[in-house]
Amino acid sequence: MRVLEYVLRRGVFSLVTIFLAITGNFFLFRVLPGDAVSNLAKVPHSTPELRQALMERFGLDKSKGEQYLIYLKNLLHGDLGVSFTYQESVSHLLLDDLKNTVLLAGVGTVGAIIIGILSGVLSAWHRSSPLDHLNTGVATLVYSFPAQWLGLVLLILFAGVLPAGGMSDLFLFDSPPFWQHAADVGSHLVLPAATMILTAYGGYTLVVRSSVLETLGEDYVLTARAKGIPARRVVWRHAVRNALPPIVTMVALDLGYVVGGAVLVEVIFSWPGLGMATFTAIGQRDYPMIQGAFLILTVSVILLNFAADLVCFRLDRRVNA
Repeated sequence: MRVLEYVLRRGVFSLVTIFLAITGNFFLFRVLPGDAVSNLAKVPHSTPELRQALMERFGLDKSKGEQYLIYLKNLLHGDLGVSFTYQESVSHLLLDDLKNTVLLAGVGTVGAIIIGILSGVLSAWHRSSPLDHLNTGVATLVYSFPAQWLGLVLLILFAGVLPAGGMSDLFLFDSPPFWQHAADVGSHLVLPAATMILTAYGGYTLVVRSSVLETLGEDYVLTARAKGIPARRVVWRHAVRNALPPIVTMVALDLGYVVGGAVLVEVIFSWPGLGMATFTAIGQRDYPMIQGAFLILTVSVILLNFAADLVCFRLDRRVNA
């Protein structure tokens, strides 16, 4: 019963947060001066009649309250609207971008998690050793680098060796074999994924090291070591397992961020993902595209945090106290 109560409480909190985020997402971009149609004033042969027709076409002639109600109604039907710029369904456009972002985010996040956990456990087990100081020092240094700065450094160093822009080679034949296409995408993925791995793994290293050190001092770990249980088993079966809750929470937060789009990384490497689409839409004042992208980011963060709460509850029942 306490499990059901906990799940319901966290679920209701997540739904309320999503609703507030949707509301803020709608009004945030409408408090700024100008809109997509007002930019036409600078276009030659743009008449007031044309601008008025477009205002009515996009519903911009209605009050903010009416636009908000229409937005909620469409959202309930899974309709994110029509892009002002591309005149296509926002859902369709962002779905293609989201697939590319998930690929980049998946490789970058999984790589950062694996490297971060291994280096964090290694530092915790060899606490205060030269290896620990070197490992945590490098992790802290890399973690402090801005993603855009590190991406530019990698771009300068390896642009002549690896593909540095886009997702595939535009000069390949229209229908290359699958393995040739996969190798092409993989080569374009190296630099942006490496940027995300390097900027993220340091945080995992420091969190894992701190969590594992805390559990290594617990009585059950000391008892296991006193019984002569092999060190590797003590670390992975006892220390790491009980240090998972904060690690899971951090993974969920990072996943929500990267799924929404690592904007700067995608812009630097011209990766056609959600971040690049958001950057372009902001410059064009394409409200439906911006709202759709931010909605995906918001819902991703909230749902992944909800999932992290449930996983932490399963791993450590003390969070239910």
